[in-house]
Amino acid sequence: MSKHPPLPPQALFQRCNPDDFDFTTTADLNDLTEIIGQTRAFDAIKFGTSIRRDGYNLFVLGPPGMGKHTLVRQFLENKAHDESAPSDLCYVNNFQQPHKPKALLLPPGRGTSLRKDMQQLIDELRIAIPAAFESDEYRSKTETIQEELNERQESAFQILTEDAEKQSIAFLKTPGGFAFAPTHDDKVIEPEEYEKLPENEKERIEKLVDELQDRLQKVIRQIPQWRKEKREKIKKLNKEITLLAVGNLISDIRHCYTDFPSILAYLEEVQQDVIDNVDDFRKKEETPTAGTDSLNLENAFRRYQVNILVDHSEQKGAPIIYDDHPMYSNLVGRVEHIAQMGALVTDFMLIKPGSLHQANGGYLLVDVLKILAQPFGWEGLKRALNSREIRIESLGQMLSLVSTVSLEPEPVPLDLKIILFGDRLFYYLLYENDPEFSELFKVAADFEDSIDRNQETNNLYAQLIGSLTRKEKLIPFDRYAVARIIEQCSRVVGDSEKLSTHMQSLVDLLRESEYWAQQAGKKSVDASDIQQAIDTQIHRADRLRQNMYEQIIRGTVLIDTSGETVGQVNGLAVIELGNFAFAQPARITATTRLGEGELINIEREVELSGSIHSKGVLILSSFLAERFAKNHPLSLTATLTFEQSYGMIEGDSASVAELCALLSSLSNVPIKQSLAVTGSINQLGQVQTIGGVNEKIEGFFDICKARGLTGEQGVLIPATNVKHLMLRQDIVTAVSTGQFHVYSIENADQAIELLTGMPAGVSDAQGKLPPESINYLVATRLHELFSIRESTSRNKSSSPPRNKKYGRR
Repeated sequence: MSKHPPLPPQALFQRCNPDDFDFTTTADLNDLTEIIGQTRAFDAIKFGTSIRRDGYNLFVLGPPGMGKHTLVRQFLENKAHDESAPSDLCYVNNFQQPHKPKALLLPPGRGTSLRKDMQQLIDELRIAIPAAFESDEYRSKTETIQEELNERQESAFQILTEDAEKQSIAFLKTPGGFAFAPTHDDKVIEPEEYEKLPENEKERIEKLVDELQDRLQKVIRQIPQWRKEKREKIKKLNKEITLLAVGNLISDIRHCYTDFPSILAYLEEVQQDVIDNVDDFRKKEETPTAGTDSLNLENAFRRYQVNILVDHSEQKGAPIIYDDHPMYSNLVGRVEHIAQMGALVTDFMLIKPGSLHQANGGYLLVDVLKILAQPFGWEGLKRALNSREIRIESLGQMLSLVSTVSLEPEPVPLDLKIILFGDRLFYYLLYENDPEFSELFKVAADFEDSIDRNQETNNLYAQLIGSLTRKEKLIPFDRYAVARIIEQCSRVVGDSEKLSTHMQSLVDLLRESEYWAQQAGKKSVDASDIQQAIDTQIHRADRLRQNMYEQIIRGTVLIDTSGETVGQVNGLAVIELGNFAFAQPARITATTRLGEGELINIEREVELSGSIHSKGVLILSSFLAERFAKNHPLSLTATLTFEQSYGMIEGDSASVAELCALLSSLSNVPIKQSLAVTGSINQLGQVQTIGGVNEKIEGFFDICKARGLTGEQGVLIPATNVKHLMLRQDIVTAVSTGQFHVYSIENADQAIELLTGMPAGVSDAQGKLPPESINYLVATRLHELFSIRESTSRNKSSSPPRNKKYGRR
């Protein structure tokens, strides 16, 4: 038996036995009523949505496609159903300050009632008020007031006329006004006769006329006051008539809102405004051709309307709102404008709600990436949460970019839970860089990427599949199909002991599998349909992989799968493109020569090496020094490179391969090119876990298969990665027939032994390595290099100094 036997076929793939299920198809299964593997996240969601304290909003962490939205919404729907619906939100006119509309919060449905009542009130007033002013009673009272004025005027003029006549002075009314003229025998004296009168008589007449003129002026000055008094009386009468018409109608509304002081105060203001602007109601209805007058009249009545921003009359429980476009105005609301006569105008009826208004009293769901991508969206949300109120402001006002007068709606108290969804990266970046974030989002619900795979979870997963098929209205899946799906979910998560919780990929697989089953005319989905869906998913995404493998097979990219070469090994890298990952075999070469202990990473020198890869190379030099140069310095210069690599190299999964290439170069022992190796190494020579192990094995297998399997090819992987193996069935078959091999390694010695076929060599009690071992040859070569370096140094130090004059030619 070989010292390092390959892994048995059963270690390469963890099968799910369909016979372990007690159902025929998913139609026999009940819907899943519990959450699989997300207990931690579910407890956090339950806690965060139940605690009623400031700042206990939620951030739901996890990559897209985990079913976070679905799970949270299902939980909230069950929770919100038992909660009371929040208040309706209305805006009404502020009659004292029209630019500051008032907010009214009413029980669900009462906002609609108030709007209808106000509309009905205005309609009735537009009929009742004109009718009241056209009544005989009003006409009689106005005529009486007018007659009183006329009587006062006539009485004053009559007294003046009689007094003038007693003095033989006539009081005349002319087109130019009033005049006084002397008379004789009740006839006005002509000007020629007046001139013939004695001077003392003329003086007497002029004196009388001046006195009468003064009295006339006093009467004329009293006329505006009398008219003002008439207007005041008519205005008082109008108020009495209006109050009589308005009072009864508004009283009927008051009785419906006796429990709402804010509504009663608003109705008082409405009543007073109707009285103050009764002329608007007395105007005749204009014809459509009246144009501006009709428009102005309708605009006058808009101030009595009710703008319902949020109507919860049909709401059952607390609202759950998802804002898929959380820009600033969509969150906090906005004030719109309309064009009239070439100008933009607005009023309280043009106030529009935001998602914060709609979700107030309930739950608002937002994707963190979307809100961070919107200018001022994140700041607007934090401002509302900090102030606990929703204040509608335009960005121009908030940033002081405009100075024009606009509406300033009354802020609304905010009471809701915000649930943010996003990747873990966003959560930790915000936590680190935004001081307010940790105060506003105190609860993190972190979704698991995978769950343990056992018979219990397999049964729950089968129930989950059954629930999803019914939800998606798919045909049933038999138990063989369910078993294959479970195997694929282990492959997706890259662990034979785990199952993926990525719901989107699971649902996609179910849909596509059903498609192929229906194409074949089947009534249920079986394992072959699952496999066809998997194969077609890969086929749609593997164009680039096929092209790269074709370059290797045609010899454009140099990768050997047979023979032996010193200082050359096959490494394995993984390329991820979207949701598809595949391996890219890479030739790694190493050269060694006399030097001063320098290990040159060519990729790093040309800035194509990532920090983790560079760290891995530095660990190699530490390992060599620890094992082979404890008592003397390393005396070599070594170079490492990925041949035909034209992009960035990152990760340390090639460090085992790089070490083996170095050991091969130092020992001058060739490495088998039929093997590829992957693994990370530490300073003690232990091989550590790497990612993408399944893809790496399959990538090298595909190249070997295309060139022809010889039974010598295989891949070396870390022993800690064995539990992650979920390889394709064709690889398992090839391993079963001895055409391909997968080896697990725990340390560098095991790796070099498998790659070279020579023992690595272990030091005895005296610290001596056995001859004909890799470690012995490496140690011998390093000692030779050290001796050469020491000899060269002594020769340089013993040489006589050069003549300064002739030391340089």
